[in-house]
Amino acid sequence: MKTSIAASALLAASALASPAAAEMELSLYLGVQSVAGSNASGYLPGGAPFNRSMDWEGKPLDSPIYYGGRAIWWLDNNIGFGLEGTHVKAYASPLDRLALGVNRMELSDGHNIITANVMKRWPGAFKQTPKFTPYLGAGVGVAIPHVDIEVTGSPVRTHDFEVTGLALRGIAGLKYDFNERWALFGEYQFTWSDNDITIDPAPGQFAGKMKTEILSHAFNIGVSYSF
Repeated sequence: MKTSIAASALLAASALASPAAAEMELSLYLGVQSVAGSNASGYLPGGAPFNRSMDWEGKPLDSPIYYGGRAIWWLDNNIGFGLEGTHVKAYASPLDRLALGVNRMELSDGHNIITANVMKRWPGAFKQTPKFTPYLGAGVGVAIPHVDIEVTGSPVRTHDFEVTGLALRGIAGLKYDFNERWALFGEYQFTWSDNDITIDPAPGQFAGKMKTEILSHAFNIGVSYSF
C-alpha cells in the first residue's frame, strides 16, 4: 500500500512539474485577407433553386476589420497545442447577388473560424540571427459565420450566427523575439470551410439552403506575449 501511495505521489508531482517547464504564448494579429471564388448551390426560401460560381470578396479593411488571435501551449520539444479564432469575411459580388435574387449575401460579422491547432517551431534555426524563429501550424475545427442574407422582396432577413460545418487552417510564419516575453511575427495563413447555410423563410415558406466552400488566404502581422 505504501509503495502504491508513493508511486501515485510521484506521478502527480511529475504531472504538475511538466506544465511548469512549458510555455504559454498568446498572439493577436491583423492582416489582409482574400477569398477565392467557389460554387454555391441550394434553393431560396420557397424552393427556387440555384447553382452558381460565386466571386467572393474579402474586404479585410472594411469595418468590421479582419483579425484573429490564438493561445498556444509550447512543450519542451517545441511542439505546441492550442486554440485559434479568426474573423474572416466573405461578401457576394453585386453581379452574384443580382443573379441569385438577393439584396444581401455576406458573412460580414465574421466567417468565424475556430480551430484546435498543432504547431512546430525551430528556435535557433538561423545561427546568424538567433532572434528569428520559423514556425508551421495546422488546425481543425468549425466555421461559425454570422450569416446576413436578404432575399429580394422578402420581409425576412437572415441575420444570425450559424454553425455551418468543418473548418481547416494552415500557418507558416516567422517570429522575431524582442525579449523573453514579447515578439513580433509575420505569417501566411489559409482557412478552408465546408458550409451548409440556412436561409430564413418568410411566413408560409420553408427555409432555404446554401452549400458552399470558403477558402481564404491572408498575410498577418501580429504580436505575441509568452509566460
